[in-house]
Amino acid sequence: MTTIDEQSGAAHAAPDSSADEAAAAAAAANPALVGVPTFVIGSVALGLYLIGFTGSSDNAAIGMVPILFASNGIGQLIACVWAARLGQGPVAAIFGIFGAFWISFPLLVLGLGHNWFGDATVEGAATAAQETFLLTWLIGIVVLTLASLRLPSIFTLLFVLVDAALLLVLLGTASGSTGLLAIGGIVVFAFALVGVYLFVDAMGQAAGGKAMPMGKPIIGG
Repeated sequence: MTTIDEQSGAAHAAPDSSADEAAAAAAAANPALVGVPTFVIGSVALGLYLIGFTGSSDNAAIGMVPILFASNGIGQLIACVWAARLGQGPVAAIFGIFGAFWISFPLLVLGLGHNWFGDATVEGAATAAQETFLLTWLIGIVVLTLASLRLPSIFTLLFVLVDAALLLVLLGTASGSTGLLAIGGIVVFAFALVGVYLFVDAMGQAAGGKAMPMGKPIIGG
């Protein structure tokens, strides 16, 4: 009886062990381990720029542009491809969308500074280009926010903060208000903090820890 019981116990333990190993492997192979910290790094650089930490001259973006392109842009695309290869469609979509934003933003800054896409010295041209860029991305991220309502609510919070930052920067750009731009920078720091929380959770799970609370989805929660 003892032998049979031991064998029966081992048979029941094997699936549990396999399930635990599969869960641990999934936590370790998490695209957020690359996508989220690179998102945070560039967000901090953008926030510093918006609050005027890097100065008010036309050269203030020099330190920001390479970070946004190399860290945020490339980092998000790596995470996007990684998520797609794992079959994580929603995750790949999020990283892909933000990757496009973080690459297009430095291109806008460089294009305006070097007249790559037209004569930016024409009166009102630079402001109009920035307004078009910000409004387009605001609409896009609002759509992403609505689509995320079935995800854990922390992701919706992240996207709402991004929406708010884009709106404030758009209004600040249109009105020439450095105050609105600075408030937008503070909101950028706020969504960077949400990113820090997500990264700590992903890294903790990859190291064998428990998942941190993410909040219930607004729809279907």
